[in-house]
Amino acid sequence: MGQVIIHSLFTDFDIDLFKSGKHYRLYEKLGAHLINVDGVKGTYFAVWAPSAKSVAVIGDFNFWNGEEHLLKVRWDSSGIWEGFIPGVKHGAIYKYKIKSSHNSIITEKADPYARRCEHPPKTASIVYDYKPNWDDHEWMQSRAKHNALDAPYSVYEVHLGSWKKKLEENRSLSYHELSLDLVAYAKEMNFTHIEFMPIMEYPYDPSWGYQITGYFAPTARLGYPEEFQELVNACHHAGLGVILDWVPSHFPEDAHGLGNFDGTSLYEHPDRKRGYHPDWKSLIFNYGRNEVKSFLISNALFWLDQYHIDGLRVDAVASMLFLDYSREEGEWDANIYGGNENLEAIAFLKEMNEAVYLNYPDTQTIAEESTSFPMVSKPTSIGGLGFGMKWMMGWMHDTLQYFKKEPIYRRHHQNDLTFSMTYAFSENFMLPLSHDEVVYGKSSILGRMPGDDWQKFANLRLLYSYMFTHPGSNLMMMGSEFGQHEEWDFNGSLDWHLTQFKPHQGIQEVIKDLNKLYINQKALHEKQFNKDGFEWISYEDHENSVISYIRKGIDSHVVIICNMTPVVRENYRVGVPSGLEYKLLFNSDHSKYGGSSMSVKKRLVPENNNWNNRDKSAVLHLPPLAALVYGSI
Repeated sequence: MGQVIIHSLFTDFDIDLFKSGKHYRLYEKLGAHLINVDGVKGTYFAVWAPSAKSVAVIGDFNFWNGEEHLLKVRWDSSGIWEGFIPGVKHGAIYKYKIKSSHNSIITEKADPYARRCEHPPKTASIVYDYKPNWDDHEWMQSRAKHNALDAPYSVYEVHLGSWKKKLEENRSLSYHELSLDLVAYAKEMNFTHIEFMPIMEYPYDPSWGYQITGYFAPTARLGYPEEFQELVNACHHAGLGVILDWVPSHFPEDAHGLGNFDGTSLYEHPDRKRGYHPDWKSLIFNYGRNEVKSFLISNALFWLDQYHIDGLRVDAVASMLFLDYSREEGEWDANIYGGNENLEAIAFLKEMNEAVYLNYPDTQTIAEESTSFPMVSKPTSIGGLGFGMKWMMGWMHDTLQYFKKEPIYRRHHQNDLTFSMTYAFSENFMLPLSHDEVVYGKSSILGRMPGDDWQKFANLRLLYSYMFTHPGSNLMMMGSEFGQHEEWDFNGSLDWHLTQFKPHQGIQEVIKDLNKLYINQKALHEKQFNKDGFEWISYEDHENSVISYIRKGIDSHVVIICNMTPVVRENYRVGVPSGLEYKLLFNSDHSKYGGSSMSVKKRLVPENNNWNNRDKSAVLHLPPLAALVYGSI
């Protein structure tokens, strides 16, 4: 039998924290760690498997023999099995062979805390000595101002495997190649942040990364952990924050994953009404189990700690909050108060957010949450869930529904466009045009626009202009920024050949300039989550389908006028908030964007003519399907 030396990285305090659900750095203890014991080099292994009667480390170093290297269970009822195996080196491939005391079940599992996994479809873990090479000190010292709620926050959402392909080699770009191409492009487009769809290891490509088996390992599909770290480092050098999609809502039932880990429902809730997700055919974490909470919160902090991540976009929060989410009558049980809220998940989310902001106050957590659950982005100290921001799904749905309509009918649906302002400041909202809106037959964003080709592109420019000047931060899925015709295909590449054509180049230029406008005009971001930062001029001109409003900063403001039809509005009068002269800052109908080049006023001189219940007003010309932004001089 191979030698397993009794050794532990755990202190009694560690165990107390683990049992109470308060150990938030478990990745420093559990998993595989290359260490030196009494002058002997090897690897310390530790795994949580409380229902096991034996746990063996099997791997390429012992011919996958389950009798060779047996770990020892700790005496303290923690359920942790551990031991030091001499001679096991960096790069060794391994799994845990677990014999359960429950019905003599035997499982062979990947390490939940592995820092690297085999390239799918292989499923083993790899002993890995992660050696990052950071030189992003300047960013890390200053990122608090970039991630602040009063800072511009414009997010480019990216699926790394399909952003761009090496077509001649039929492969995705590597982390290293992305650190050159993607970073340069996002910077050129003037985004402030990049959001990566899940990069944690996952077995099934069509899941897009949302069915995770290796929570602590960047996917091996695109390179090594240090190469992913290089990508993050390059983003920071370019002044770009990095957000990760994080999935604490569910996990797959794959045999090597977390499900039925030690022959029992260890990570998942044992009641299938609470532990199985019918839509995604996946398992749901047991948020009431302390050790599972420690696993998940440790994972959240791991990415912020080890990879300098600037924010976490938490996936499928609505599915966590409600016991009856996507379930029919009789398929769920009420909580102890008779309600449908998942009290344990709510407590977990609050604790997770508290841990993130306590340890990394200069980061953000963002909730993908589609219901009216209150105070998602309010502090836990006043009863909120503690997220920094929440996706504004209602705005997304209503806005896309409006823009799909032929302009002649929009006069009857202006409320779709303006309704969002009735609740815009109830949360810190991010406006998302995400991957979910360009798949499953929904069409691309451009594909939803009505009219001939010119009108489609004009509508798209107008939609983006409205989005960037609406209160809140914003997010845009890759491909939308140049007007991709087709839906997103995770197996393919974006249709970069389209960018040689002027209409698509025009959309790119619009996004560049809208991002620049959002960054440079403090009125568009200083009070983006504050009701004092917005004021209607007029939302009542249904007949002409024109809306106008003011965005306000601490000591500046801008005026926005949107013409939602292709009818030119000559001598259109608008009330303005001051007698100051205004200059044109942005015109979505400009010729460089592919617009009509209609002459518009570069200067507005207010007159003493009461209009829109304001003492001052100005006359301007509204181009077709266009937005104008004016700032005071």
